[in-house]
Amino acid sequence: MRAAALSTRSFRNLADARIDLGAGLTVVHGTNGAGKTNLLESLFFALTGRSCRTRREREMVTFGSELARAEVELEPEPGESLEPVTMLASISGKDGRRRRIDGREVTPEDDRRRPALSVFMPDRLALVKGPPGPRRAHLDRLAAALWPARAAARADYARALAQRNALLARVRRGTAGPAALEAWDAELAARAVPLTEVRAAAAAELEEPFTRAGERLGLPAAGTLSYRPQAGERGVEELTAELSERREGDIARGFTVWGPHRDDVELRLGDRSLRRYGSQGQQRIGLLALLFAEREALRRARQALPLMLLDDVMSELDPERRARLVDLLDDGGQSVITATESQHVPDGSSHRRLVVEAGSVTAPGGPLEGAGGG
Repeated sequence: MRAAALSTRSFRNLADARIDLGAGLTVVHGTNGAGKTNLLESLFFALTGRSCRTRREREMVTFGSELARAEVELEPEPGESLEPVTMLASISGKDGRRRRIDGREVTPEDDRRRPALSVFMPDRLALVKGPPGPRRAHLDRLAAALWPARAAARADYARALAQRNALLARVRRGTAGPAALEAWDAELAARAVPLTEVRAAAAAELEEPFTRAGERLGLPAAGTLSYRPQAGERGVEELTAELSERREGDIARGFTVWGPHRDDVELRLGDRSLRRYGSQGQQRIGLLALLFAEREALRRARQALPLMLLDDVMSELDPERRARLVDLLDDGGQSVITATESQHVPDGSSHRRLVVEAGSVTAPGGPLEGAGGG
């Protein structure tokens, strides 16, 4: 499915309008503060019911309004035997967040009908230079998209970990005996093995396309991606024994210190950590390379390509790297990219271009339907 059109109402500074999106690349340009990022956020909100920028989601409501709403019209890609879908999300002080699909409440199954999303925003650099948790979660989401039948591995492990941690807390308080942990050592180990296996498989799918995308985007040395499981490649019996050996320390702390919940995904530039030693520009390219590697992995798995939302991605790229980025975007799938200057994005015959000025969105041919409201 692709996003054919976006409609907004009282969403931050955006004027109420219906905005047609290109089947390939849509370029949104305007000065800083015009509302370009708000447009990307509204599209993300319409598809997911969440903001991609803030946890204080009532900030999305235009000052003086009661409700913010974003609606996206989805249509099937060529060859897809699917019906068009309309997804709507709203937020208000009275009703909180609400979601609709074709006029009814959204169910978890309905989210499978929308495109996956791949987001680049400056604060997303935490995925490269931040702690391991977001990278683990990111890899888990990719694994679930690549192999839906294995999607439960992370949740299964999380449930076993929560149970063991709760028991550790009781043992620490003296309300349970240490022997009770034996069963949960074995259970946690049994859940850890399939999780590390699917993570390792997903990381393996990313290794070559990550290096290739980094090279195309101009990293000065080879970019590499590797999964670093804390438990290595141990089997269930070995993991159970390790947890048993660490039990005394876990009881003292009241939680499980060792296991897949401490794993990391390492990104390197040559022989150095991109997180620790990469420049801001290199980390931005590393994040882009990761997103394009994931898109390539999904393509190879014959899964639908994600909708890519790229905000202010051109500002630190030279003209050659900008051209290379557009070539990658033109290699399939749908994307929406923002820029402060239209010339920052090399033109293509299939690109749709939009201009944002003080919240009003226009196309080169004139104003859009409904544009001009507050």
